[in-house]
Amino acid sequence: MKRIMGVDYGDARTGIAVSDLLCSIVGTTTVIHSRNAEKTIAQISAMVKDSDVGEIVVGLPKNMDGTEGPRAELCRGFAQQLEQATGLPVRLWDERRTTVEAHNILSQHNYHGKKRKDTVDAVAASLILEGYLAFRGR
Repeated sequence: MKRIMGVDYGDARTGIAVSDLLCSIVGTTTVIHSRNAEKTIAQISAMVKDSDVGEIVVGLPKNMDGTEGPRAELCRGFAQQLEQATGLPVRLWDERRTTVEAHNILSQHNYHGKKRKDTVDAVAASLILEGYLAFRGR
């Protein structure tokens, strides 16, 4: 069985979460620090090979009313580039409120300042992946 990777794409940092082998829980997380989409895609592609990933889920930032704005369009384009670079299926997953939830989780565990900034994207990617895994399990 292949793992599933969750991606929280951002301008300066991209959160990555990879499932366990059973695709039931989040196994590992990391953050890619890059403002260059091509470099980010290259790093994700390397991680895909190293972690034996068979599917990727990219967070789609929708507005609270369900509409999509410029950020969603950017993520759609990124997902297409990622699919072409890896040859894997890339799904889009509604990520409304994941960053807010990530900040709440980190606040509850006393993560503040730089420590929070370096972690919030990985937590958001975990939430995206957890939501997708729960959906698949139904």
